[in-house]
Amino acid sequence: MGVLWSRLTAALLTGLALAGLTIDAIHPVLPWPVLWLPSVGGSTLLVASFWRTARAGNLPEPTRRFWRHLFPVAVLTGLGSIAQAYDMITTADPAGQHVSPGQMLFDGLAIILLIYALLRLPFGRQSGGELFRIVLDASTVMLACAVFAWHFSTRYALRDGDRSALYISLALTTLALLAVFAVAKVILTRPAGFVDPGALRLIGLGVLVGAVGPTLRPLLEPIDPHLFPDIVAMPLIFFLAGWAADRQQAADYTPRRGIRERRRRSFSFLPYVAIAAVDGLLLSVALPASAPDRQVIVLSAVALTALVVVRQITAFLDNGRLLNRLDHGATHDSLTQLPNRTLFHERLDKALTAPGERSVAVALIDLDDFKEVNDTLGHEVGDLLLIAVAQRLNACIRAEDTVARLGGDEFVVVLDGADPDAADLAAQRMIEALRAPVLADGHELPIRASIGIADGHSGDDASLLLRHADIAMYAAKAIAGTASLHFTPDMAQAGADHAHLGAELRDAIDGDQLYLLYQPIVALPDRRVIGAEALVRWRHPTHGTMPPQSFIPLAERTGLIVPLSNWVLRAAVRQLSLWTAAHGEDAPAVLNVNVSARDLREPGFAASVAALLDEYGVPPHRITLEITESMPVDARESSTTLAALRSLGVRVALDDFGTGHSSLTMLHDCPIDQLKLDSTFTQAEAGRVPVAATVLQLADALGLQAIAEGVETLDQADRLHELGYRSAQGFLFAQPLSPEEFGDLLTTTQAA
Repeated sequence: MGVLWSRLTAALLTGLALAGLTIDAIHPVLPWPVLWLPSVGGSTLLVASFWRTARAGNLPEPTRRFWRHLFPVAVLTGLGSIAQAYDMITTADPAGQHVSPGQMLFDGLAIILLIYALLRLPFGRQSGGELFRIVLDASTVMLACAVFAWHFSTRYALRDGDRSALYISLALTTLALLAVFAVAKVILTRPAGFVDPGALRLIGLGVLVGAVGPTLRPLLEPIDPHLFPDIVAMPLIFFLAGWAADRQQAADYTPRRGIRERRRRSFSFLPYVAIAAVDGLLLSVALPASAPDRQVIVLSAVALTALVVVRQITAFLDNGRLLNRLDHGATHDSLTQLPNRTLFHERLDKALTAPGERSVAVALIDLDDFKEVNDTLGHEVGDLLLIAVAQRLNACIRAEDTVARLGGDEFVVVLDGADPDAADLAAQRMIEALRAPVLADGHELPIRASIGIADGHSGDDASLLLRHADIAMYAAKAIAGTASLHFTPDMAQAGADHAHLGAELRDAIDGDQLYLLYQPIVALPDRRVIGAEALVRWRHPTHGTMPPQSFIPLAERTGLIVPLSNWVLRAAVRQLSLWTAAHGEDAPAVLNVNVSARDLREPGFAASVAALLDEYGVPPHRITLEITESMPVDARESSTTLAALRSLGVRVALDDFGTGHSSLTMLHDCPIDQLKLDSTFTQAEAGRVPVAATVLQLADALGLQAIAEGVETLDQADRLHELGYRSAQGFLFAQPLSPEEFGDLLTTTQAA
């Protein structure tokens, strides 16, 4: 209320000053000292406004420092106005410029301090070209003001011949022009978010009034020597500056989502306004008293200037639209149009560094089973699902929050000013928004997501907060359905144990803790050994023997799957070479080795396989690489490697076929030689719909070999043989065997 009252009072004082000046210009009835009273009152209000803004707790420190620097400017300007009023009231002859020594001192110091405060503002880094353009634009504005000062003031001082008045006028005019240059430079540069742009423009307008206002003295003096432009100009300056201070004090520096933020214009109209003003002055001076020929030249010059300005502004607008598109593309995800990782970190940092103590929460959302959608229905349907999820998340958060896509099927939300209870409400809104299935390309897709929440506050480390949300998200995956969990310290300990196990796995790969077992692949119905599958085990120093499902997912998440696969492949090829040397034609005809889809994306994987086979003298057709179902293959990323392996003669199998990650799209796009029916269908009860038969028909139609996994009973083996399967593996035929036990099995087969 006090701020509004102050602004209304300043506006009223400006109106009274203008009314008094107008009345006395028509007919002097008001005492001349009365006309200067609004300046004194306006200066008092200005000092109070600057003091309030300099002490406002809601403003960042660089902003308060700027207004602390401006506070003595307000004091000195007020004292200069009082000195000028006193000089005008007490002088016997008010004719001329009449700049008193006191006014000269106070106004000169005020202008110098104003320039200092403006130049102390923090600016972003600028290139040499940008800085040169800003200086040119600011110089254009300053030169336009200098033209007006010359036309309306300086030339009259030269004509009067009063050297002392001339020097004082030139000194103040020069300082005023320098202030105009500084203000123009600051407005054109735009400080790094610490000064409200509207407040800065009001200050610039006030400085412009202060620089140009006194030049109107020659127009008023013939009416009455007591009429000075500063009678109105000073209250107007105080009103504009006070309004700027009030606007700055009300500025909101809390983070805003603003996905459609107001774009910064790629140029400023300020120098073009200055050019238009000078052109207008030229027309007013040259046209009335010039010959027709000169008038045509003047009009043509002004018209040419206008055309060049319009052409340049058009080019700037086109460039600005292009820059806006590029800027949006650099900070937003191209698929969902949400902020990307870069803009997310910027918004999170802004929330954590905002003034005052505030709560900040981060919610990390991961879509469960998204890869199944991608691989069974195709990437186009997966993209439609991501777009739908993005729209739902964006619609259920507050205006001050930010939802972003980190990549893949991971989304993250910055919950600004949200304590744990508010974060819970936000998570519940997200869960409700994701509850209904998504209809994508005729498919009704249910959504299951895991949400991890990290609760923080101002000053926290952004990367640590995101890491905590990630840990909580993985913990939420253990809960059925869409669920959310807040991060707790015990989760961090579990994550540390997980990381420790990863470090141990690296040591196991480099050391002597891994070993391979081999399960026979047999022909049906005679159970003749025709191949083998290599199965990795970890002989852990403290946990004992660990099956692959205990560490393969860890290896895939940490990237250790690549060196692990290299170890397994080398050990398996070496063992096949040894069996061949010992058993000749009775050695397994084919050895199946599991690799990850990640391996297929590694540059040079096919070449390394070729070199390994050449090293041990193993023909490529005796190796079949099984693609593990836990990390499904992307045909677009792996087709080159698969084609290179096939050209070598290496065979490729699709493991655990039918469990969801495998798809008809993969069979169509990827060069596959073999399908391995998952044990779920191998062990299906008799009388149920024979999925195994359907898979076999599909394999026959595509020219692929089909192998049934997980055969545990004689009835299962007989039923598979009746369906047409000619190869199988499982506990019925043999448990996974050590190399020595498998060698004994081959010897037994050879003896038989």
